[in-house]
Amino acid sequence: MLDEGYIKYQSRWSEAPAPDPAAALLLDEWRKPLFEAGLVGHYEDIGIGFGNISIRSKEPRQFLITGTQTGHIAATTEQHYSLVTDYDIKRNEVHCSGPVQASSEAMTHAAIYELDPSIAAIVHVHSKALWDAHLDKLPTTSADVAYGTPEMAREFRRLYTDTIFGSEGIAVMGGHEEGLIAFGESLETAAEKILALSL
Repeated sequence: MLDEGYIKYQSRWSEAPAPDPAAALLLDEWRKPLFEAGLVGHYEDIGIGFGNISIRSKEPRQFLITGTQTGHIAATTEQHYSLVTDYDIKRNEVHCSGPVQASSEAMTHAAIYELDPSIAAIVHVHSKALWDAHLDKLPTTSADVAYGTPEMAREFRRLYTDTIFGSEGIAVMGGHEEGLIAFGESLETAAEKILALSL
């Protein structure tokens, strides 16, 4: 059963003007092929969006990420992104500002950025076909761990330390049906890792 779209962390959101229009343009440039491939989108039957991307900001602990429930939007603008300004994984809190609240996966993105300062961008997508094809073949998080939780943050640290996730930058989320995630030293690198996957 899909477990998607709901913010599980404590969201400390400050409504504010769009934080970084230039970065939002870059995010949309790489979100488009993911959207066109059906890897970012919207479950019409349950009315919930899926998939999100982010890019690290210049300030420590900050990144720009797609807003919650924006999966249905074909072409995003700066109004559809939120700046994560701080987070506390242990307390399960995310602080963000912008026109919209940060994605429900913001905590997962924060945890991955913490792994290595060279990680500049993260792409999270949904595909039942790719998930089935790569489950337990690519580094895979425990099936008992849900997305957007402190436990998922610990799982990604385990994968980074114990598997090729650290070198390859792509993993399957075992407890988040259909979910895959990739990181890279650029947004292009992260997106291409997902787009290059084969069945």
